[in-house]
Amino acid sequence: MSTRFKGFALLAILLCAIGVMPVFASPYALQNPGSNSTNATSGNTGTFVSSASTGEISVTTDKTSYNDGDKVMISGSTQDYISDTPITVRIISPIGNIVKVDQVDLGSDRTFSTSITATGALWQEAGAYTIKVQYGSQDRTAQTTFQFAGSAGSGSGNTIKVDGTDLSVKYSITNGKVLGIKADIQSKSLIVSIQTTGDGVLTVTLPRSLINATLPTGQDDKYYVLVDGQEADFQETSTTTTDRTLSIPFTDGTEEIEIIGTQIIPEFGPIAALVLAIAIVSIIAVSAKTGLRFMPKY
Repeated sequence: MSTRFKGFALLAILLCAIGVMPVFASPYALQNPGSNSTNATSGNTGTFVSSASTGEISVTTDKTSYNDGDKVMISGSTQDYISDTPITVRIISPIGNIVKVDQVDLGSDRTFSTSITATGALWQEAGAYTIKVQYGSQDRTAQTTFQFAGSAGSGSGNTIKVDGTDLSVKYSITNGKVLGIKADIQSKSLIVSIQTTGDGVLTVTLPRSLINATLPTGQDDKYYVLVDGQEADFQETSTTTTDRTLSIPFTDGTEEIEIIGTQIIPEFGPIAALVLAIAIVSIIAVSAKTGLRFMPKY
C-alpha cells in the first residue's frame, strides 16, 4: 500500500472519529442513553412531589402492642402548615367505641406528638385499636392501629347521686370532671354539668328505674342527647334488663350534657311516694274510726 493511500485512510478515520465524539461526549447521553430531547422533560416527573399531595399527613405509635396501664406515644407529620389549626386525634376501640378524642398542636417543623395512658372503663376490650388523625379538611387524614391486651377497668367506679331522686348513676369521664347530675321531670331528662380540660368522652350507666327510652310497644328506643343545647352523636355501649350505658363525646369547653328519654321517675322518688300513700291510707282509716270529717255536715 502506497504512502499516499495510507495518509488518506488515516485522514478518513480521524474525520469519522470527530463526527462521533459529540454523541459520546454529551452529558445527557451519558446519563440517559437512548433518550431524546422530548422525553428528557417527562423522565423526571416521578422525582417531584405534585401539589395535590401537600395535604398528606402521617401517624405512628412507638410500639405495636400495649398492656393495661402502658403509655401510648402517638406522633406524626404533615406536608403543609395551616396557622392555628390543630391535629384532631381519635382512638377507636375494637367494638367501634370512641375511647379518646384530643386536639394536638402542630409544631413549626410540621410534626406533632401526644401520649395517653391505656387504662379504664373505655379500654376494657382487647384487640386492635385504631388511631385516626385529621388536619383541617377531610382530605388530610391518616390512620394506624395497635394491639391492646384490655383493661380491668380501674378508675371507673365513680358514682354520683342524681339531684331530686333517691338513685345514683355510675360514670367515667376523660379530660373532664362531672360537677353534678339533676333530673328534669318536665323534659324527662337528666342534665349533667361538667368541667372540661380538653376534648373527651363521658360514659354513663343509666338505671332503667331512673330514666328510660321506650317505644309504645315496650321495646327500647334511642335516647336524645344534647351537648350545650346542640344535638350530638353518641353510642349505646351496653344494654341490660336493668340499665343502659351511653358513651358521649364532647369538645373542650362543654358545660352541659342533657340525656332525654321517654320516661323518668317522679321528683319525689319511690320511697317518698310510698310514705305518702301510707299517710293517705292512715288518714282514711282514722277518719272512719273516729268520725272525723273534713267537710261540714248539713
